[in-house]
Amino acid sequence: MKTTALRLYGSHDVRVESFELPQIKEDEVLVKIISDSVCMSSYKAAEQGAAHKRVPDDVAENPTILGHEFCAEVVAVGGMVTGIKQGGRTAIQPALKGTYDAAGYSFANLGGCATYGIIPAVYIEQGNILPYEGRAAFYASLAEPVSCVIGAVHACYHTSQGDYNHIMDIKEGGKIAILAGAGPMGLALVDYLIHRDRKPSLLVVTDIDDGRLSRAASVLSPEEAKRNGVELRYVNPNSHLIPSTSYLLPHTFDEVFVFAPVAAVVEQAGELLAYDGCLNFFAGPTNTEFKALFNFYDVHYNAVHLVGTSGGNTDDMREALELAGKGRINPAVLVTHIGGLPAARETTLNLPKIPGGKKLIYTHIDIPLTAIEDFAKLGETDSLFAKLAMLCPNGLWNAEAEEYLLANAPKLT
Repeated sequence: MKTTALRLYGSHDVRVESFELPQIKEDEVLVKIISDSVCMSSYKAAEQGAAHKRVPDDVAENPTILGHEFCAEVVAVGGMVTGIKQGGRTAIQPALKGTYDAAGYSFANLGGCATYGIIPAVYIEQGNILPYEGRAAFYASLAEPVSCVIGAVHACYHTSQGDYNHIMDIKEGGKIAILAGAGPMGLALVDYLIHRDRKPSLLVVTDIDDGRLSRAASVLSPEEAKRNGVELRYVNPNSHLIPSTSYLLPHTFDEVFVFAPVAAVVEQAGELLAYDGCLNFFAGPTNTEFKALFNFYDVHYNAVHLVGTSGGNTDDMREALELAGKGRINPAVLVTHIGGLPAARETTLNLPKIPGGKKLIYTHIDIPLTAIEDFAKLGETDSLFAKLAMLCPNGLWNAEAEEYLLANAPKLT
């Protein structure tokens, strides 16, 4: 079967190409990709090429397919495979245990920015294929990024004096700061923290972009957080209207999540930690020599500590799918743009320059990357976007809009 995919050849060398997939083996699964969410990690892979930890050294001769946040439909199942049904939808945990190999970085025939792909036996053996029965495919695409913030929360820990046991997760009823957190992943964390069972009492989100803060407050409002027992504040630390000292007092927060690989942000996070506070470095730097100052007096006498996570595990993805399926979290708050597969190359290469949140690629259609906020204007001359604007009155992508798009958008040729 022929597939069309966004293939990585090296640093800044990515190409949308069609090629023949091999016949699946008895222990493999053939899937049709429906949607893929473009991740900043894909941008980093495109930037670094073979220098990236997950990208093979011989990628120039044996290109891999980018994209690891995808929802797929099972087309064919090898004879030795059990428990996976043809015609069913699935999400996938891309990170394999015991290796840096991962879908979207390391495999020639598997990645989310493709029309079709082959899931190798190792994913089946490790239980990384997760059945998905929800209506909206994009919820399954976003299960992987949501699982990353779920994993970050589960990785936080605290201690108790007199023993050496780590108490995992955030402090119940504690105080949390998310620095540089009004982007898509920060919003995913806010959504999770205010709608899960174990919650903070205070949640402060900072960003220096007023536009991102405004959108964050509109889709995850302080009023919504209050209804769930959380005081939520959005703060621009550079603003004179709301002095940062009003909410960002030193030695106040039980957990501080850092969402930008900036030394000054990391150092501010260290200053904000309360006794036994946990600094969670979520942002993945591309600079292998990235460093920041940290107060080791506080490490010794105030028990502050540092953790970092890269991705979530399979249980985290299951939790993400379950919470979204029950309507407790709404991953749609992450999405600001949709597009077809031909738009995937420029989207990936220019991701940091494109404002907004998550960019969804529907791999079997051909439309440019388009902001949801532009639907109404485009709808003045294009009936497709006029209908999509009607289906997204609050600016949030949804199942009805997805179904209409897939049925009516120009198909990939």
